[in-house]
Amino acid sequence: MKISIITAVYNAAATVGQAVASVDAQTGVDVEHIIVDGLSQDDTLAVIAGAGQGGRIVISEADRGIYDAINKGIARATGDVIGVVHADDYLADDHVLSDIAAIFADPAVEAVYGDLDYVQKTDTRRIVRHWQAGAYRPARLRRGWMPPHPTLFLRAAVFDRIGGYDPALRIAADYDLILRYFSTTTAHPVYLPRVLVKMRVGGESNRSLDRILLKMREDRLALRRNGIGGWGTIAVKNLSKLRQFLPFLWGQGRAS
Repeated sequence: MKISIITAVYNAAATVGQAVASVDAQTGVDVEHIIVDGLSQDDTLAVIAGAGQGGRIVISEADRGIYDAINKGIARATGDVIGVVHADDYLADDHVLSDIAAIFADPAVEAVYGDLDYVQKTDTRRIVRHWQAGAYRPARLRRGWMPPHPTLFLRAAVFDRIGGYDPALRIAADYDLILRYFSTTTAHPVYLPRVLVKMRVGGESNRSLDRILLKMREDRLALRRNGIGGWGTIAVKNLSKLRQFLPFLWGQGRAS
């Protein structure tokens, strides 16, 4: 089994090296790493070129944003399973992909996801938020449930069936795709109850009030498109995040 990892990147020289290294470090699995760069103006491409292992596919050309770039990677992928490792994220340990591949050895499995740690941007050893996804049940979608997108791995055939990410959605195309898949699948997605990905805080969707409001509007559009819910779902979705912070509110994060 081959797993294709897509990394969309633009001006991320400070972090992309760790993302690439985490993919290179994976053991016991056939990995194809496709990096789609949006014509970075910093040293991103030099960092990628200087990374330890070769064999990566690197595409560098103009795009319409991160989701357009991910779609380009998916179109190029030859793996049986596809996952996304963002340039600011990294796989939690060397056995993430082999653990995922073991579950996909069952041909009935279409989707695998797990938990995610948010870490400090300047000190990734410090955890500031823990997202425990929990097992999927259809009713949870209307209560705002979603798996952490960077932990979600899908069979390539799923994208053939439901399509890719909508680049017209600037922030919530991942939520739209998740709703599209989970609301229509007849397969049983598998929850792997452990941390699969570490994500730096300060991402695109929460860097400013304008972006937060845009995210809420796009979330609402995604819900309407997929016939799931409305503003009530969004309210519960956002409130449910608070408990992910609770263990860390009175300190500076927990060392990982």
